[in-house]
This record gives sequence, structure tokens and C-alpha cells, in this order.
Amino acid sequence: MSTRRTVSLVTLGCARNEVDSEELAARMEEAGWDLSDSSDGADVVVVNTCGFIDAAKKDSIDTLLAAHDSGAKVVAAGCMAERYGAELAAELPEADAVLSFDDYAGIGDRLDDVMAGRKKAAHTPRDRRTLLPISPVERSAAQVALPGHGELPEGVAPASGPRVLRRRLGGGPVAPLKLASGCDRRCTFCAIPAFRGAYVSRRPDEVLTEARWLAGHDVRELVLVSENSTSYGKDLGDLRALEKLLPELAAVEGIDRVRASYLQPAELRPGLIEVLCSTPGVAPYFDLSFQHASGPVLRSMRRFGDRERFLELLDRVRELSPEAGVRSNFIVGFPGESEEDLEELMAFLTAARLDAIGVFGYSDEDGTEAANLPGKLDADEVAARVEEVTALAEELTSQRAEDRIGTEIHVLLEEKTDDGVEGRAAHQAPDVDGTVLVRGDGLPLGEIVAARVTGSDGVDLVAEAS
Repeated sequence: MSTRRTVSLVTLGCARNEVDSEELAARMEEAGWDLSDSSDGADVVVVNTCGFIDAAKKDSIDTLLAAHDSGAKVVAAGCMAERYGAELAAELPEADAVLSFDDYAGIGDRLDDVMAGRKKAAHTPRDRRTLLPISPVERSAAQVALPGHGELPEGVAPASGPRVLRRRLGGGPVAPLKLASGCDRRCTFCAIPAFRGAYVSRRPDEVLTEARWLAGHDVRELVLVSENSTSYGKDLGDLRALEKLLPELAAVEGIDRVRASYLQPAELRPGLIEVLCSTPGVAPYFDLSFQHASGPVLRSMRRFGDRERFLELLDRVRELSPEAGVRSNFIVGFPGESEEDLEELMAFLTAARLDAIGVFGYSDEDGTEAANLPGKLDADEVAARVEEVTALAEELTSQRAEDRIGTEIHVLLEEKTDDGVEGRAAHQAPDVDGTVLVRGDGLPLGEIVAARVTGSDGVDLVAEAS
């Protein structure tokens, strides 16, 4: 009889966590565990948690409790587990283990401990801003190919983890590809650098090697992820590393589209804008972290820019690519935000013609500078401002979608529906933006087809295949 046991892996949060989970999945499988799509009947459920905002933390806790109710052993991993460690373990006895990023390299041993009832003391969180980021899985010198997904050659992990296997979990023609780990910025509202570590870029050859591996596993679109993609290469001594890497990624055989995400406006160089707008196979897509548009609020956030500078940046983008996609997130109700600041933000949104807008109400985050700032707004006032800005954002993004009616777009076809095939155009990133319903005969899944936009519904488009 087989001695292999089953583990279910639940991933919460962003695309960076998706990559971490695929690396963890490969390591667990190599250690003798069978992966299960469901917690029902699994010996262990590993929850790769998110600890970014309060709603994400609640979702992580709820998921851990639901896993416990399934009767399986429960392991908390990921950002929330790293950020709170021993505190989370004390407050959530339902978790059989709370793991740090440092435990990822030995995840098989940690699961063995859980099954054997050997209690591992949860870690005391450290401020990783002074440490290298942790790659989820370190590989030994002996590589073993795994059935169905193969192995990644030497050097695929970031510098802090030299060798990685990655097992695709979701399938489909789109996959995230990690450029770097950690962040060196010091935004007053953000705790990510404290638990993700200092910024470390992966070497270009490592990124290209993994891109080729993904292409060999039916991936057609690569979504480049990191905490800050515009910083890529600065620690390698090359501030133009991303400009050089993007055309090389687009030239990988089997890859049809490359999309960069998490771009900082302050670091968006003219040369990078040109590459993003004019390189065949690179989506003219700008996921810009504006956060606000009022100069005083942005300074309080320790961030660059204001309404005029951001609009000038968008003008430069659209001079090169008039139909470029642009999305951004905004924090409303930041300490000290006045009515005038809010009006400045809304004026920017009205002028910016963004394709997708995320609106978040400010809340204190443990260990951040903003938590101690004066001028806190009442929670009801923050909620009212979020509602006002969200209503405007929905109206504006719907108008922007209507503006695309009559234009030709190129859609990556992903899923058949009763009405046609659903996919995404170059201006639409997976999960966070809208979709396109393409109508036509013989539409091939996993391919990019030309289509003409005939209608819209909110941020979603309807198109006819050309």
C-alpha cells in the first residue's frame, strides 16, 4: 500500500502568493505528499494566507477555521503567518502549525511534524526590512523530475533560494512570473516591507529560464509580479534591466503576451514607457500605484506626485499608445485628508480615463508610521468617502469601456460560455480588471484573436471575432 499522504493547498491574496504556492506544491509533492484539490479527506490543509488589509486577514482566519472543521490537520503559512507568528498561534489554537517563510525550504519535514503530533513553536516575527527576502523553496543539489510538470533548471529561484521546482496548480494559458521579492520603499501606510524583506531582483537568465518552462506548460501570457516591478534590476546595478528583459521575454517561443504589473509612477522612466508601449508581444498596460492625487496626502504617505504630474505621465503613455490600458488603486480617508484633498482626487479620476479603479478605505496597519499620524477620520466618514469615490469610479470606468466600442482589440481566449468565449484584451489583467465576451465560430481556447468591440457592460466588453 502507498505510504503517501494527501495535502490540500489553499491560496489567498495576490499573484505573488500564487507563485509561492506553486513552489510549495512542488516541494510537498517531492517530499512524498499527494496534492488534493479539496480539503475533504485530506490529511493536512495548508492555507497560504494574506495579511495585507483587515478584510484579507479575516478571510485568512475564516479559511483556517473552515479547514479545521473538515477534520484535517491545519497549517497556516504565507504573509499573515509570517507577520504575526506566535501571536496568531496563541489566538488560533485550531491551527496545528504556524509557519514562517523560513520554514518553506523544509515544508515536507514540517508536514511530517504535524502528522506525528510534534508541536513546532511558532516564530516571533522579525522586521525583514534588514533581511533578504525568503524564496519559498530551496533546492538541494539533487534534482528529481516530477511527473506532469517537470523540473526547473538551476537558478530559477531568487538569490535567496538557489533552486526551485514549481508545480502549476490552476492551469490555463496565463501564469504569474515573479521578478523580485521584497520592497525598499517606505510608504507610511504599508507593512509589506516589514514581513517581505528588502528588495532583491532575480537574475534575468533565471526569469527567462522559468518563462521557457511555463511556455512548455501551455502558458501563453506571462504576468510579471513583484512588490515593485519598476525597481527591477536596481540591486543588480542596472536600472534599465526591465527594459532589456521585456523584449527577451516576449521573444520566448510559445509566449504570446507579456504583462508587467505593480509599476511605481515615480520610477516609470521614459525608456520603460517606450518599451511597454511599442514592443511586439508586450501588453501596453500600466498598473500604476497612484494611491491618491493630492500632493499633501501623497507627501504624508511618503509618495511622489500630484494630479498634474500624474496626468502628464498618462499623456506621455497615450502619446505612444492611445489605447493603452491603465489601472490604479486609491486610498480614501487617509489621516489628514481634507475635503479639498478628496476633491483633488476626484478631479484626477475624472480627467485620467482609467480602465480599472480600486478604492480602499484607510485603516491603521500594525507597525506602520501612518497608524500614529494625527488627523484620523471617523470610520463613518471614511466609509462615506469610499462610497462617494467608488460610485464615481464605476461611472468613469464604464464610460472608458464605452469609449472602446468600435475599436479592434486582441483577446486571449480563456473560457467557453453559453454566449461565446470569454477572455481578456491587452488592457485587462487577470482577476482585477474586466473581461471580453467574444462571439464567433471556431474560437480556439488559449489563443489570441483579433476582435472588434461591439458593446460594453460596466468594465466588461462584448466583441465580434474579426
